[in-house]
Amino acid sequence: MLSMTAQWLDEEYNMHRATLHAQELPGSHTAQTINNTFEKIFQHWNIGKETVHVVLRDNARNMIKAMELCGVASLGCMAHTLQLAVNEAVLSQRTVSDCIAIGRKIVGHFKHSQVATSTPAQLNMRLGITPAHLQQDVSTRWNSTFYMLRSLLQQKQALAVYGVDNKLPATLSPLQWTLIENMLTILDPCEQLTRDISRATATAADVIPAVQALKRFLTKNVPTDHGVKTSKSTLLEAVNKRFDHIEAEPLYVLATILDPRYKDQYFTTSKQQAREMLQEWLESSLDPCDSLYSPDEPQAQTTKADGKSSTSLLDMYAEILKENDDGTQHAGLSDTVVVEMQTYPSESTLPMSPENPPENYEKTMTPLEYWNSNKYRFPHLAELARKYLSAPCTSIDSERLFSAAANVLDEKRNRLSCDKAEMLLFVKKNLPLIRPQLTKKK
Repeated sequence: MLSMTAQWLDEEYNMHRATLHAQELPGSHTAQTINNTFEKIFQHWNIGKETVHVVLRDNARNMIKAMELCGVASLGCMAHTLQLAVNEAVLSQRTVSDCIAIGRKIVGHFKHSQVATSTPAQLNMRLGITPAHLQQDVSTRWNSTFYMLRSLLQQKQALAVYGVDNKLPATLSPLQWTLIENMLTILDPCEQLTRDISRATATAADVIPAVQALKRFLTKNVPTDHGVKTSKSTLLEAVNKRFDHIEAEPLYVLATILDPRYKDQYFTTSKQQAREMLQEWLESSLDPCDSLYSPDEPQAQTTKADGKSSTSLLDMYAEILKENDDGTQHAGLSDTVVVEMQTYPSESTLPMSPENPPENYEKTMTPLEYWNSNKYRFPHLAELARKYLSAPCTSIDSERLFSAAANVLDEKRNRLSCDKAEMLLFVKKNLPLIRPQLTKKK
């Protein structure tokens, strides 16, 4: 299946999202086939490639090559990249995979027996433990494995009592229980990160700060590292390997610096390089009439071209900056853009909103609300922010689309022929008329 979802910001910086297309993709999934399909979708919806800022895709090689053939910029799904890092570094280790395999057998035992399913809940009530359900994992989603291991740990006491009188298909040793507990402390920030980037409000600006925060966590030594130090260091190596390119990707860099929560505070490379990249994109995106002087000409004087003195407060800022600037850093930019480049990074960043704010917590401004409020103060930067903050950081929308379809089209329903489906719809529609007749016949 192949889908296309459009996401954009309007002039009031409200996020919009629309699923434009979804179709089956039969045959060989070569890069050329995918490219041809995308070309047809673009033509069908009359979308010019020049209007496409970036395409979020999965990390498969055929998708990467297809976007190159299509001639549009693309980024990989961060959630998919994190999935690969966790599987490669942690879940594939023998000791951990053994625990997961045993956990699946235990959960499967309770999932396939109604009597067994109800027993842990009764035991929890007797033990005074908050009832919780065992969760089955899906091998293609690492966080579901995390939830399964966590649910097993929550039910540890109930499982021990159940195992006295009943036979379980497998049991976990004390060392394995300790390993699971310590492993969950390593994977907990990864799970939180997955939830954060899967939100509808997450954008490409969240990638660099999130990766830096995860790396910092993995470098800290804590008491729960006992027995899992190797896994922790291996996970750090995998994260470094999988995300080693993000600070070299202009789409990530510009989105990050244009997010007022982050700006240039999360770059491991020089902040100046990020600002220079922003300046280059400003120069390339500005209309020629916006520039008051060119790099080869002397800078404009403190008076306007018509001879009238500048009286606006913004012009005063520009005059002060020009007096203290050597003219090389912002050559080729208009006075107003120079003010934006100097003022925006120097202001304090927006505070990060907590995941579960307390009742008396005062709601902070979101990045999109910030730019809607400051679009007249920083018009050029605001226009760039409208472009670079429009992109998500995952392909979750596509995943959700097909997951919803899977819930509707199950194994039994997909065997209904068109004739039978129409007959069922007819019966349902006319049931009020049919039921009295059936009652009479009885």
